[in-house]
Amino acid sequence: MEVAVLFAIFIGGLIVGIPVAITLGLSSLAYILLAGIPPVVMPQKMYAGMDVFVLLSIPGFILAGNLMNQGGITTRIIRFANSIVGWIRGGLGLTNISASMLFGGITGTAVADAASIGGVMIPGMKKAGYPADFSAAVTAASSTVGPIIPPSVPMIIVGALSGISVGQMFLAGAVPGIMMGLAMMITAYVISVRKGFPRQSWQGVGEVVRSFGGAFWALAMTFLIIYGLLSGLATPTETAVVASVYAFVVGAFIYRELPLRKLPGIIVESAVASAGILALVGFANVFGWILVSERIPQALADAVLSITDNPILVILLINILLLFVGMFMETIAALIILFVPLLSLATAVGIEPLHFATFAVLNLMIGLTTPPVGVCLFVCAGIARLPLAPVVVAIMPFLLTNITVLLLVSYIPALATWLPSLLTP
Repeated sequence: MEVAVLFAIFIGGLIVGIPVAITLGLSSLAYILLAGIPPVVMPQKMYAGMDVFVLLSIPGFILAGNLMNQGGITTRIIRFANSIVGWIRGGLGLTNISASMLFGGITGTAVADAASIGGVMIPGMKKAGYPADFSAAVTAASSTVGPIIPPSVPMIIVGALSGISVGQMFLAGAVPGIMMGLAMMITAYVISVRKGFPRQSWQGVGEVVRSFGGAFWALAMTFLIIYGLLSGLATPTETAVVASVYAFVVGAFIYRELPLRKLPGIIVESAVASAGILALVGFANVFGWILVSERIPQALADAVLSITDNPILVILLINILLLFVGMFMETIAALIILFVPLLSLATAVGIEPLHFATFAVLNLMIGLTTPPVGVCLFVCAGIARLPLAPVVVAIMPFLLTNITVLLLVSYIPALATWLPSLLTP
């Protein structure tokens, strides 16, 4: 009965639109009270879920991204991307995607990417003659690259859950992230040619050099993060702190677009965003503990293995499950609840943990652009001042493209494991 109440409250909360963190907390509390478990267990399990050293890197990376965004990073990256691909048919769409690939290496979160890039690109694309639904759709779709290309908040969560090196997780996401970006650029180009979207004139090599010079310090931040992790000079948490200091120096003293008076507000905004993520981690850990105590993950694994132990079919079933879950649940909550049991299932049929972790994160990133809970869809539709329906229709070609990349990464392990094996001992 307790388990039925747990799922009834959880599913009901999602249906009526209660925030996922609160839904997890309410359903977990109801189970604990009905089962006669001392309520003090709830804060204990919440704290245990949040008391992981690597999770301290999340506030650092969020602060670094906000500092760089407020310090002029967005416009410089868009200008650099536009100087390279803006002359192609549908060039602003390609610029949108390539800017997200570059910007994602700084923020690590898809929503920040969608809001920052979208705030500049969606109005600019509409003004240049692109349909509003296409402008919003391409922005939402490309924002999912952010948490794949390092640094990545979801991959930090995965590292904390599984013990997989965060540095290896970052490297494992690089090739799939680039594949996603290039595949979406091809899709955007085909759509642009078919619909006759506008193109810009070639601005010359000089503009490429000048725009690269303007974006250099921003782009160098990604290399700083990766070098710090791979060299062993810093942990992910220490690297996040260094990145925040670097972002402040670049924004305030090199770009000179980050007034000191804005610093308190940026810190508060970053703290609120970080607190939201960590609260979600805490509640999800309680929910996950309940599932484990009821042996639900084991039952799930047994059910799948009773159907097949063929790795090809198991990967397909895992992907279908995660795509479905990603339509309704926030990414971090889904990872905390499902990652460990699904990892056990994957390793039971011979799937390498790093490979599984990569396509699991990639899968749930796609969920950020699928209704009804696709956060990036809502952000971009709001910026474009459109209802959700036309944006959902316009994003379908990009969703199919991203699912194709997901299947390639799922069934070709080297796409995820080659770079980590090459660059780490």
